[in-house]
Amino acid sequence: MKSLALQLDTKIFLICCLLLTISGCMNKPNYASVDDYPTYSGSDLGLTYTEKHSLFKLWSPAAEKVKVNLYSSGNSNDKIETYQMTRDKNGVWSVSIKGDLNGKYYTYQVRQNGAWLQEKPDLYSTAVGVNGQRTMILDLNSTDPKGWTEDQRPKLASFTDIVIYESQIRDLTISSNSGVENKGKYIGLTESGTINSFGQSTGLDHIKDLGITHIHLLPTFDHRSIDESRLEEPQYNWGYDPLNYNVPEGSFSSDPFNGEVRIREFKKMVQTLHGNGIRVILDVVYNHTGQTEDSNFNQLVPNYYYRKNEDDTFSDASACGNETASERYMMRKYIVESVVYWATEYHLDGFRFDLMGIHDLETMNAVTQALHKIDSTIFVYGEGWTAGQSPLPTNQQALKANTPQLESVAAFSDDLRDGLKGSVFNHEEGGFVSQVPGLKESIKFGIVGSTQHPQIDYQKVNYSNSFWANSPAQCINYVSCHDNHTLFDKLRIPKPDADESEIKKMHKLAQTIVLTSQGVPFLHAGTELLRSKNGIENSFESPDEINEIDWDRKHTYQDVVQYYQELIELRKNHPAFRMKTTSDIQKNLEFLDYDGSNFLAYQIGDNANGDEWNKILVLLNGSDLNKTIKLPQGTWTLIADGNQIKNSGIAQRSSTITIPAMTAFVLKQD
Repeated sequence: MKSLALQLDTKIFLICCLLLTISGCMNKPNYASVDDYPTYSGSDLGLTYTEKHSLFKLWSPAAEKVKVNLYSSGNSNDKIETYQMTRDKNGVWSVSIKGDLNGKYYTYQVRQNGAWLQEKPDLYSTAVGVNGQRTMILDLNSTDPKGWTEDQRPKLASFTDIVIYESQIRDLTISSNSGVENKGKYIGLTESGTINSFGQSTGLDHIKDLGITHIHLLPTFDHRSIDESRLEEPQYNWGYDPLNYNVPEGSFSSDPFNGEVRIREFKKMVQTLHGNGIRVILDVVYNHTGQTEDSNFNQLVPNYYYRKNEDDTFSDASACGNETASERYMMRKYIVESVVYWATEYHLDGFRFDLMGIHDLETMNAVTQALHKIDSTIFVYGEGWTAGQSPLPTNQQALKANTPQLESVAAFSDDLRDGLKGSVFNHEEGGFVSQVPGLKESIKFGIVGSTQHPQIDYQKVNYSNSFWANSPAQCINYVSCHDNHTLFDKLRIPKPDADESEIKKMHKLAQTIVLTSQGVPFLHAGTELLRSKNGIENSFESPDEINEIDWDRKHTYQDVVQYYQELIELRKNHPAFRMKTTSDIQKNLEFLDYDGSNFLAYQIGDNANGDEWNKILVLLNGSDLNKTIKLPQGTWTLIADGNQIKNSGIAQRSSTITIPAMTAFVLKQD
């Protein structure tokens, strides 16, 4: 009898095991591909914190199991407990943990295809420990600086009123002659009264005096290239290697080990800039991640967030190892929710999309639609190209040529950039300002903000065979940025025998064209100081000695600083340079017929855009010879002569005028 009972017990046990196995198989998801994954429309992924409990939610449809690992700190071997998560609907896993977990840290870990993958921070992390390896549980209200709820965006009437100034945080204050106490930090940009070796303003005061409206910060989300635990050692990187998208970078904070500090200091920086009339733009890099197989995305939801080639390898339109799949519902949702988070939690005023051409048009339109529900003056722009081929069809990509299909999204004009100074890929090639012929149509195209204009011969534009901006607000005009050589360094290469006075003239001519053209002007920080990187083209990981702004150059080139300051003021004072519509440009801006392969002239008439000046004449001499022309009928007042800008006038002319070589003139007729 005992033997029979034992046999029965064994059979019952085996049947129970079989039933449990069958039940497990029934619960185990089975998808033909990631495109079959269910999606989740809720807005509560990540952490929902209260003093009584914390709710954790992760979307990972194909996972077999998911757990949360709770830690006391952001980097020590001090695990408190591991909690198993429960599968909910639509591929979401969740667990609620009782008690006040404020100040604790956690990771997720996913089991898929029979194996536990790596521990990773929450994709929706809003605070992290040192080097971003664990998510911090934090009451974000505690990170608000005093007066944060009263912080207001500086007023902005139109996107064409914007003047952008682009810099990396560290570059602005790290030099020994910056006069800044908190060098290379967020709070370094909150310091006023800082001076260089000659007693001239630096940092925040300098930027404010220059007159720009927006500061564009190179990636300041948490990136992986800098070891935040060794900041006493020399390290530098621009930060185009994303780790945690919704968290400020720790190396710019005074304490990267405490996740609360970087948040508070970032907010204080934004608050201070706003208080000084400057809006803040964040450079965002949603097109790829710093890691591929080992990335947070790929370890928590393998293969979903990335595009693949037909052979199942990761596609790489970013030239950084991978490209994200913005066309997939959850990636698009992630991008949109991320920018909305930055705009609300950090009061940011704009976003510059790195390699925007990798993203699909629908995603970029969803971005602006969501942001403009918050504030219609939030500005979005990006690089309308990719760094390599993508599986996404070109007619779906947010490329420069597809800009007409974008809603309130601007793109950079490489047409004007290379037309002015020469190709960024061919270092020996010069441009319009360095006496290279055949580029007039490219310059004219930039002057009208890449819009449709009857006097542009599009077949002669360097990179575009048609207009690509529906309105001037969709065109970013520039001649230099963090990428490639500084303008000062680039101008020297094709003209090795030119003396510095000639380089200076070409430099001022190029930026005068940028700042008097229709569209949105964009300046590389330090261009007003004739910034140099000692000829280094790609300084993404060069030391501070190459990347820092040398503030003593302000003394050496004070005349250039003042000229650019006056040039920005001229643009801001005269709405004729800031027309809002293509039809206004077509109606009011006329190119004049003068000979010369490197000479251009145009007139803006009829008190354009409500300007107090009836007519404005802009004369651009890119040749190395003086140019004498007959003026249009009437008496003209010379306002800008390449050396100074006087609203009251420098001189009057009524018949002919001579424009010096490599110089821009601006004249008015009341």
